Amino acid sequence: MFEIRFHGRGGQGAVTASKILALAAFKEGKYAVSFPFFGTERRGAPVTAFTRIDPDPILLKTQVYTPDAVIVLDSYVMNSADVMNGLDSEGFLIVNTSADPEKISRSFRVATVDATAIAVDHGLGNRTNPIINTAMIGALSKVTGIISRNAALSAVRELSPRKKDENASAADQAYDLVKIGWAE
Repeated sequence: MFEIRFHGRGGQGAVTASKILALAAFKEGKYAVSFPFFGTERRGAPVTAFTRIDPDPILLKTQVYTPDAVIVLDSYVMNSADVMNGLDSEGFLIVNTSADPEKISRSFRVATVDATAIAVDHGLGNRTNPIINTAMIGALSKVTGIISRNAALSAVRELSPRKKDENASAADQAYDLVKIGWAE
């Protein structure tokens, strides 16, 4: 089973990203579940979402405590939450930042993508509140290989509430621009 934990802030689309990932896996014939964990439900509050993907039915219904991948939609969350908690040294840490992966951590396989700039360039949200979830799905697809690029783009188009083509373009661009901090 491959387990993913998303960390972000309310309004950034962490919950939707989790659902998009599950749909992409389902499109490839895998089983998937996604679910959120909310603290205070308000824009800007910390949000955690989870996705599990497996070739067999998934019976586990708990939060993800030992993720194979952690997706950080807002790098400032790393200042207030231990986003790497439970992440194995072979796990993937994918962060929305313009920084190089080596600046984030040398203890994990880190990848970075400037999803904020990509979202702004595609008119997703605005400069102060960009919607970066679909770009992060594109990066996740390339970094982990858990879903294919085509499945990711198809799921983004299907579940994006608006600007379907722009969201798919953002995911596609992030797939190409993600910086991987280890030898592939």
